[in-house]
Amino acid sequence: MKNVVLFRFHLSLNDFLFHSKKNQFIEYSFNGNPSVKDDIEAIGIPHVEVDVILQNNHPIPFTANISNKDIVEVYPSKHQLELPENYTLRSSFPLQFILDVHLGGLARKLRLLGFDTYYETNYSDHFIAQTALTEQRIVLTRDIGLLKHKSIEWGYWLRSQHTKEQLREVMQRYQLYQLIQPFRRCLSCNGSIAPVEKIAIAHQLPQNIYDAFPDFYQCGNCKKIYWKGSHYDRMIGFIESIKKSEMQS
Repeated sequence: MKNVVLFRFHLSLNDFLFHSKKNQFIEYSFNGNPSVKDDIEAIGIPHVEVDVILQNNHPIPFTANISNKDIVEVYPSKHQLELPENYTLRSSFPLQFILDVHLGGLARKLRLLGFDTYYETNYSDHFIAQTALTEQRIVLTRDIGLLKHKSIEWGYWLRSQHTKEQLREVMQRYQLYQLIQPFRRCLSCNGSIAPVEKIAIAHQLPQNIYDAFPDFYQCGNCKKIYWKGSHYDRMIGFIESIKKSEMQS
């Protein structure tokens, strides 16, 4: 005879459920003695989106087992409820990211704002999972399956397919607005940017650019050169719009 437990997923965790199962108790049947983490992911919720699990009103870890007729309530990382601090499964998170292949636009925006962001078009899921583990990075992806990888501790499933909205999601989810430090990261490779003597890079610049601008900056990794051309004002406008959006969120 199968065992049955009632699950209820709160707030943003409902984004992973079919409409008929949102915001209500779901009957879940199981055999054996599975961990609550395995059951949550079998229903469709990646563990990285979960912050609090209550089994019959008591907090439990991912490794806890569920029993017949249990009532399990699951809350997202930003659960917005007045639950005790010791209920949380995630007391902190890193501020370094690794993105999957489809998020090049988001990677550039995060780098522009100064956030350490790994991104290459040839990253495999295995590489992303292993790098996230060894370097303590948050995985950002549109692939729910990737976030169910056991070695990934921090991650977020981007709801939107549009770069501007994706950036808003990440800024809100990880409360990054007060941590913006623009023009510190290379948009191309994520390396650190620093001022460079004009004369040292003269041979790499067109004469008209060399004559027109007094200050230059260079990536310590890929050696790309930056200066405050017409694009700079557009970037400043974009950064200011991001800062203002915090007040509207």
